[in-house]
Formats: sequence, structure tokens, C-alpha cells
Amino acid sequence: MKLVTGEQMRELDRRTIEEYGTPGAELMDRAGACVAERVQQMAAASGLADPVIQLIAGRGNNGGDAFAAARYLKEHGHAVDVWLAGSADQVRGDARTHMMRMQATGASVQELATLDDWKDAKEFMPPGDIIVDGLLGIGVKGPARGPVAGAIAYIRNHAADALVVAIDVPSGLDADTGQAEGEVVQADLTVTMGLPKCGLIETDALDYVGDLEVADIGFPDELVEQVPADTERAVIHERDLFSLFERRKRSTHKGDYGRVLILAGSRSYSGAAVLAACAALRSGAGLVTAWVPEGIVSTVAVGAPELIVRGTPETEAGSAASALWSEWSDEFNAFDAALVGPGLTRHEETAALVERIVKESRIPLVLDADAVSVLAGKMDVLAAAECPLVLTPHPGEFAALVGGTVDQIQADRIRSARSAAQSCKATIVLKGANTVVAGPEPPAWINLSGNPGMATAGTGDVLGGVLVSLIGQGFAPFDAARAAVALHGWAGDHAAWRLAQAGIIASDVIEELPYAFKTVSMR
Repeated sequence: MKLVTGEQMRELDRRTIEEYGTPGAELMDRAGACVAERVQQMAAASGLADPVIQLIAGRGNNGGDAFAAARYLKEHGHAVDVWLAGSADQVRGDARTHMMRMQATGASVQELATLDDWKDAKEFMPPGDIIVDGLLGIGVKGPARGPVAGAIAYIRNHAADALVVAIDVPSGLDADTGQAEGEVVQADLTVTMGLPKCGLIETDALDYVGDLEVADIGFPDELVEQVPADTERAVIHERDLFSLFERRKRSTHKGDYGRVLILAGSRSYSGAAVLAACAALRSGAGLVTAWVPEGIVSTVAVGAPELIVRGTPETEAGSAASALWSEWSDEFNAFDAALVGPGLTRHEETAALVERIVKESRIPLVLDADAVSVLAGKMDVLAAAECPLVLTPHPGEFAALVGGTVDQIQADRIRSARSAAQSCKATIVLKGANTVVAGPEPPAWINLSGNPGMATAGTGDVLGGVLVSLIGQGFAPFDAARAAVALHGWAGDHAAWRLAQAGIIASDVIEELPYAFKTVSMR
């Protein structure tokens, strides 16, 4: 999905109105409907049975979206509390139309027209269970002032007591740069209209945007296609993935969905193999086999009864020994894809095994965790590989692999990932907030799903399992990487809303994978 500037978005909006005859009030109505739908989904996922929904509106079009959302929520029987940062007689145009439609449902508007009004509200007026930020849109530059600044301060003050949904962009954030010159709303969810704005994916914006969802409000496809694309980066969206997931034929059997190998685990890290294997099974692979050191075979087998488990030669430290390759290389190359690395350790003999696998494998490889770490400084080994490679490092592993510091990598994640992908002719999945998927050719793809609760042990193993499963089923490695990071993030988001970010463990993400797959497949 394309990224756009605020100017490009306004032009798309203008052309839709003038060339296709879609009234601005209709676009605003669709935006309000999308916001209301997301708010209701959030309430249900968070277990809020009868929430008070507080919508805080500005005087412009962003406020109009909030009024439209309030009307839909009111019509669906929700308790809504609408506050205006200004006076009602200052609301004009389509926003006024929707304010009046909202009032016709019985919802009233509370006017807080001065900064002092908002200071008093912050002190004495409690928030709703969900706060909807409809103050400022994409056209605003510079710091907020007057009652809008007070409203932003009010939302920030109560962000710990309520869930916050921002309309289009968190108020106070520059939609083009992701920078803020003054106070900014800190949202749990931002519902942006039509296409994602460039500033929303910038590193500096991450803590303000929260989850980012793109709402389809009906811009004509032909106009969207005419918007100039950023040639260096794009955003992974479910619409980009639909075509990858074909309908399964009723006449198929397990052999049609890939024979996947997991080479992982050690005496101290048996769980890594279990998590990766379970994720692969939950992601549709027909047959999943784990090769693990002999000493942990029973542990891994109990952890995943659907798994085929074989014990490999092991080192004195309980990790896979290099003798594995000379004995089992032909069997290795009979699989459709292999994941190598989770919990493998950096034992020198295990490191030699990984290097030999990379040099001699004839099947697609996903290299994760220790398999990436033991190749630090050996980009030439990766570049010489004759099989397709996907590497899934976190920033620390990536910095060691390519040389440099984590700060340098994080300062320009897209450039860093693209450069490494070109050097080793591989797909690079640079993990972290807004995971980057880069290949030798542009654009790099940015994943918007996922949440801070996924920063916990084992979630990387789960991603590796999802990824190798998709490759084993026949996905091209780069497409598999794009789909895997999105699915993994969606599963984590489902877990976060069902539980709480602080309480997520990797097994929760695996449990939610089937529901994440429903995002891209009806069956």
C-alpha cells in the first residue's frame, strides 16, 4: 500500500469530490462509520460491555469525522459524550452538517471554548472509557494553541485511565514528518483514512500512533493508482496479501502443504524448537519435522504431539553437532524449506554446522537467532549461498552481522535493510517496531501490526515458524516474509486486546494465529 503526504491526500480528496461527484459530507460520513466500527471492535476486544465513549472534536473536518462517528455510535445504542474544543457557532461546512445530524439523534455537544475550560475539565471532569481524538487533521502545522492545546493536554492527562483512538493522525503530530512541535495525543489506535500518511510510520511517531489501521472510505481505485508512489518504501496491508492465499482444494492431503524442517533447540533452550514448530503447524504446513539434540527429544515431542521429532548428534554442551550434516544432508535437502537457528546456541561446532548448511543447502532457508549471530561478519558466506535465504535478525543481531552499531541501524532501518539485502542477495526481515522486509530491489515493505507486548521471549521463534511454514507451502520467500510479519503482528494484537500487553507470552501469539489468518482468508 502506498504512503502519501498530506498534500497528496488532500488532492485525492479534492479529485474524488470534483471529478467523481462524491460529496465531501459523504466521505466524512464514511470516515465516521469506520471510526465507530473500530471503536466498537476495540470495546468488545477489551471486554468493555457498556463503555462511555467520549469524542473530543475540533472545529474542522477532523471534528466532523468525530461528529459522524458519534452519530453512528449513538444509533448503535452506545453512551456518547461529545466535547467541542471551541464554540458550536464556529463549526462550518460539512462538519456542521454532521454536528447537526448527530444532535438529531439526541446527542448533545458540550462546548469548552477556552484554555481555562480545558484546565478545569482536566482537574474535575473524568474521561470516558474510550476517548476519540477528532481535534486536528493532516493539514495542521505547528503547535496547537488555545482550546485545542487544552484538549490535547486533557487527553494526555487521562491516557492512563482510558483507551484512546485518534482520527486520521494523533492531534499535534505532523502527518508528513512524524514530528511534533508541541503537545501530541498519545493514541492506542490511529484510524487513518484512505492511505497511510508518511509521518505515521516514522520512528519518532511510534509512541504516539499506537496501532495503525487504514480505513477504506471509497476513494476511486483509478485515482489511488495515479497517486505517485514512494519508490523506496511501502506499507504491508491485508489487501496486498489476499492474492497470496489461494483456496484449498477439497481433494488435497497433507503432502500438498509442504514438508517443513525446524533445526533448533539445545539443552538450555528446548522451548525455542517447540514454539517455532507449533507456529509452523498453526500456519498451515502439512508436515513439520524438528531435528533437535538427542537429549531434548522427549521434551520437544511432549510440547507438540503433532510434530515429527528426531534426535541429532549433539555437542558436550547439548547443542547440534556438526556431524549432523555429513550424516543427514540428503534428508535435509528433501524438505521444502528449513528454519535454522532458534535456541541453537553459538557453540563453535554448531556455528560450523550453520555455515556448512548455508553453503550446501539446496532448499530455501530461514535463518533466525543464533544462526544469524554465528554468521556475524560473514556476509560473503551468505552472498555465496545457492539457495534462497531469508534472515530475521533483531537490531542487535543485524548490527553484528553487517558491522556498525544498533543506533546507526535504527537511524535508517530501511536503508540498512536494503543495503544488506543487496549485499547478500537475500530477504532481510529487520525486526522491531514497524518491522522492515527488504529484498535486493525496492521498495522495502513496512509492517504496521504488532504491539509492545510482543517484546517478550520466544515471539521471534514464532515468527520464524510462520515464515518457514509459508515458504514450505510454496510462497515465494519475499512474499512469505511480508505475509508472515503481518500475520504474526495481527496475532499479537489479538492477544493484546484479549489479555493485556503486559501479560502476553509467545504461546498466546501462537494461539491467535488461526484468527489472524482469517484476516486474509475466508476459510
